[in-house]
Amino acid sequence: MLLSIALYPASTNAASPISAHSAILMEQRSGRVIYEHNAHEKSRIASITKIMTAVLAIESGKLDETVTVGRQAVGTEGSSLYLKNGEKIMLEDLTYGLMLRSGNDAAVAIAEYVGGSLDGFIWMMNRKAEEIGMKNTHFSNPHGLDNTSEHYSTAYDMALLTRYAMDNETYRKISGTKVHRAPNSMESWDYVWKNKNRLLTQLYEYCTGGKTGYTKLAKRTLVTTASKDDLDLIAVTLNASDDWNDHINMYESAFKDYKNTEILTAGSIKEVKKKPYKGNVYTRHSFFFPLTEREQEDIKVKIKLLKLKKEWKAKGDFPEKVGVAEIYLGENLIGTRSIYFGKERQTFSRQSWGSIWKQTFIFSMGLNKNG
Repeated sequence: MLLSIALYPASTNAASPISAHSAILMEQRSGRVIYEHNAHEKSRIASITKIMTAVLAIESGKLDETVTVGRQAVGTEGSSLYLKNGEKIMLEDLTYGLMLRSGNDAAVAIAEYVGGSLDGFIWMMNRKAEEIGMKNTHFSNPHGLDNTSEHYSTAYDMALLTRYAMDNETYRKISGTKVHRAPNSMESWDYVWKNKNRLLTQLYEYCTGGKTGYTKLAKRTLVTTASKDDLDLIAVTLNASDDWNDHINMYESAFKDYKNTEILTAGSIKEVKKKPYKGNVYTRHSFFFPLTEREQEDIKVKIKLLKLKKEWKAKGDFPEKVGVAEIYLGENLIGTRSIYFGKERQTFSRQSWGSIWKQTFIFSMGLNKNG
């Protein structure tokens, strides 16, 4: 499957003014930016840093292993799980404590265990950031404390990180948990951690998770996710005095104006009439994109097929991939889907967009085999 998303100006109209110095609203599956304000400006990010720490803990494959908490973790300032030196606790429970209660001691304990050392883990954080495409981010600790000026990110980069994290089922579960209970190896009582994300626990019924943050220099930072009517959204605000309402206002505006629309349906492309492609070309994956009602009128699908060769005398002589479908919003390329030769491997149903194809298909022969 090929999928490329073009960058084009996002809407700058929110439902109402926001308090955040930097903000972004991104649709999770497509990566479309629906709203942004100073989204690429580098800023301190406080404890939303811990999203990256949680991702690396989860991807380590060691969540079921037991961590022995060290002195460096116990001595970490700020918000804490109040872990004790020598305490034994599962990495999974540390990750819950990290995300729900924002334990800085948990962040250091995770870093030392997963990375081998604090420096080793910080290297892993920056390597993962580069892999995800976080071009304006640099991590220098696993918790977000203001102990260095070389720890920063942007609203856009944090949305990219959250989009990546939300593809992981374990992360989604932890991020969306309201209360977690963990055994305490040094006391007779269990830990009980309640999530600090009030959007999830009290304020917004469509919220599915996220992470709060605050330091004196960064001020309030917040990442949340929300889902409604098949639309999955990510909101990020940095230095926001009224972040709960900022997120609700962005979400409500998007849920009102945008619909996750199926533009291209997986299955046979019946609109192709030229032999021998007629009845023998199909796409394996549908293409969805969040659109306003007005934008639906500006969608075009351009089909490019390989130029026929004389040596292709039988169906078996055709390459598996014979073309590409390019999807445009106005003049902007928003995505592609590969076109394959043969009979579709399963039965697909064409839905609401079938009627638009006659007007939007443009055929282009002569695409080279590697095009």
